[in-house]
Amino acid sequence: MPKSEPFTLRLPTDLDQWVTAEAQRTRRSKAAIIEMLAMEGARMHRFPGIAFRGPEHNRRAWLLGTALDVWEVIEAYQQLGSLESLLSEGDLPERHVRLALSYYAAYPTEIDQAIAANQNTQAALHTHYPTFVPEA
Repeated sequence: MPKSEPFTLRLPTDLDQWVTAEAQRTRRSKAAIIEMLAMEGARMHRFPGIAFRGPEHNRRAWLLGTALDVWEVIEAYQQLGSLESLLSEGDLPERHVRLALSYYAAYPTEIDQAIAANQNTQAALHTHYPTFVPEA
């Protein structure tokens, strides 16, 4: 992803201490920690009801108040083919589905990659993880 011009930022001492500790814990730079926080904060501000979870290398957008990641809702929507089908087949409120669809419209590559990662066949998993033994 292209980067903007650098700028100076002064953090409150307690936040700087937390960022420093998080950078050490995750073996990432302070700049990487601040960038992740800014990106997630901006997206949560832009899409109220979206939050992020998961390890540093695999942060995922999810719908607050549910157990579902955005990609899971979009995958179900794509499989069922319409908003009406998804709403009638499941118990997710329409506002959650519309929020997931809005987020997907803004970040389709991120969600498409998560859906694709979930599509791995057992043979593909065995190729990447030789100790995984596919079912017979």
